[in-house]
Amino acid sequence: MTNATELLNHRYGNGNLNRDIPWSDTLETLLSHRSIRAYLPDVLPPGTLEVLIAAAQSASTSSNLQTWSVVAVEDANRKEELSKLTNNQAHIRQSPLFLVWLADLARLTHIAESRGLPHEGLNYLEMFLMAAIDAALAAQNAVIAAESLGLGTVYIGALRNKPEEVAEILNLPPHVIGIFGLCVGYADPVVKVAIKPRLPQSVVLHRETYNLTEQEQGISEYNQVMTNFYNSQHINVPGDWSEHSSKRVASAESLSGRHRLKEILNNLGFQLR
Repeated sequence: MTNATELLNHRYGNGNLNRDIPWSDTLETLLSHRSIRAYLPDVLPPGTLEVLIAAAQSASTSSNLQTWSVVAVEDANRKEELSKLTNNQAHIRQSPLFLVWLADLARLTHIAESRGLPHEGLNYLEMFLMAAIDAALAAQNAVIAAESLGLGTVYIGALRNKPEEVAEILNLPPHVIGIFGLCVGYADPVVKVAIKPRLPQSVVLHRETYNLTEQEQGISEYNQVMTNFYNSQHINVPGDWSEHSSKRVASAESLSGRHRLKEILNNLGFQLR
């Protein structure tokens, strides 16, 4: 089993976290997570998809409404089409399995209508938020399951750049939207991928009440940690983490088309009152 101190050093980029913590194989899997963007062509063992979905369905779901679905894409042509919608991300084409996670209110709409029951509540923002949260919880369970089986994964948020086109490719009915994708497969061992450091706990962990100003030192330290990380990986990222992150939210154009999300949701049948 990998040493906990080693993994914590990788996860935070320094040795400042108290190492006197509980430990388990599950924690080792979680802290070892890396985003994999290069895959071998090897097919997955029989039953892999089904066990990943079983793990996903074991996640919590609000009121047991289960307002998510997933489309498993293995066809090369369809993966190619989806890749084109995400600025040609090659790992979508490479991965033997591409999962498109859906916020799905069509099922409850259909159930209510088939019984002649009202379903006005589905037209409110709360229900879309619930569906998005349900899908995220389910997908993360699938990620943990996949990585425990020795598989690599990476989320693809760029599906939200063109969700109407995604809906057409996947034949999604009204009240359903693809909110992110997930590549699943065996990592190409030739492409070395390091564990990317996260913000220190002093920034994200608040005890009893939230405090914004006390985060400044931790953010400053993280800027240097990420600069060191990118240099070590020979990745050219202009400026530090704070500058890079600020550029991602600087304007509507910075959102890569996602500033239209409310309009798109309305077009796809979500009322969002």
